[in-house]
Amino acid sequence: MNNINPGADDELSHGLLHPPPPPVSENPKSRFWLESKKLWYIVGPSIFSRVATFTMNVVTQAFAGHLGDVELAAITISTGVIVGFNFGLLLGMASALETLCGQAFGAKRYDMLGIYMQRSWIVLLTCCIVTLPFYIYATPILKLLGQPDDVAELSGLAAIWLIPQHFSFAFLFPVQRFLQSQTKASVLAWVSLVILAIHILLTWLFMNVFHFGIVGTVVALDISWWLNFVCLFSYTAFGGCPLTWNGFSMQAFSGLWEFVKLSAASGVMLCLENWYYRVLILMTAFLKNATIAVDAVSICMNINGWEMMIPLAFFAGIGVRVSNELGAGNGNGAKYATFVAILHSTVIGLVFCVLIVAFHNKFALIFSSSTVVLDAVDNMAWLLAFTILLNSVQPVISGVAVGSGWQSWVAYINLGSYYLVGLPLGIVLGLILHLGVEGIWGGMIFGGTALQTIILGVMTIRCDWENEAQKAVAKYSNLK
Repeated sequence: MNNINPGADDELSHGLLHPPPPPVSENPKSRFWLESKKLWYIVGPSIFSRVATFTMNVVTQAFAGHLGDVELAAITISTGVIVGFNFGLLLGMASALETLCGQAFGAKRYDMLGIYMQRSWIVLLTCCIVTLPFYIYATPILKLLGQPDDVAELSGLAAIWLIPQHFSFAFLFPVQRFLQSQTKASVLAWVSLVILAIHILLTWLFMNVFHFGIVGTVVALDISWWLNFVCLFSYTAFGGCPLTWNGFSMQAFSGLWEFVKLSAASGVMLCLENWYYRVLILMTAFLKNATIAVDAVSICMNINGWEMMIPLAFFAGIGVRVSNELGAGNGNGAKYATFVAILHSTVIGLVFCVLIVAFHNKFALIFSSSTVVLDAVDNMAWLLAFTILLNSVQPVISGVAVGSGWQSWVAYINLGSYYLVGLPLGIVLGLILHLGVEGIWGGMIFGGTALQTIILGVMTIRCDWENEAQKAVAKYSNLK
């Protein structure tokens, strides 16, 4: 496995993040409690931050949904597919910092974290420019993919107005991972809370007071995402990170090619997962009553995405824990952190799985009052429950891969399991055997996500953690 190791930042010299590895004779309960505290110190605020950020999209879709079924489908396509396509790529590319900054922090190379963040800005901004045509030509692209004309036209309008949000990703994602690798997740949480409150107020004003319609909902998103970056960078630049932020540096332009390679591998790894569920929404266009199908799937995906913020917080937390432990040369600590994270996330997933089953005919009321849509969502509740349970494990294992620098390997695994197995199976069940949206979704989940989780699980179990730690320690000092 390829390990990239780095330089680091921050004031966790108190031993909160990487104390000496516990002796073998230490009480197992004490060790579990200690690792759980270190994990939740990152995961707790990360859950809050991610839920708050995702809720901004939920608020946007909820307001749009009460304008009508076409508006709900349009905002779902524009934010879920057009933005989602680029979001997955940029988020994945930014996750290179979870490897680099995390291992650098563990190796106590604090000087390099700010440099890595600036390199990420350069790479992601370039990517934003390259992918801009997806927004500009959204309407013809969606029509080509089979979306109804009215939905495609309105989605294209929304996509044009979402271009400012698109560019905010290039700056926001790196600063979030920069702070997260230093276990400053509480800053992300507080800022997210403030931004969510502002977003709700803006959306209400634009919709109910100024009556801007669907354009008002996406403009509120633009403003909120840029405010998020401004707040986090202000914290970073004005004294929040004295060890890791030393101002802008020309050193950010050196070593870009190596950084691009890791960013590209990270981007492919995560965007293949992210796009997978966007494909599910697009494929519903080939079914009867496509608008209703899109609405029902989008509601389920929103609920899944909302809950997914919890395992994604574990994705971030275990990525930090593993990269820090490997950077500090403690392979056994990385292995034990993996076990603890998977256990915690799985238990939480079980709880939410039960809740979905219990409220199978109620939760869609958040987004729609249409009886037809509510019935369609009710029929898919069991698939949603299983997806939530499976996704309580899969992101955690992916986080281990990111913390270890295995992005290139995982990209190949994702390509094979999702697109060579899961997607064809979904097409066969949903479109050829006429099982509808449940067939598409079920085939993609059982054939793709489950297979990927099994393969990554085997990789993690068979990993030689001490060897990974030795490679991390050996390489970090050579990085510039």
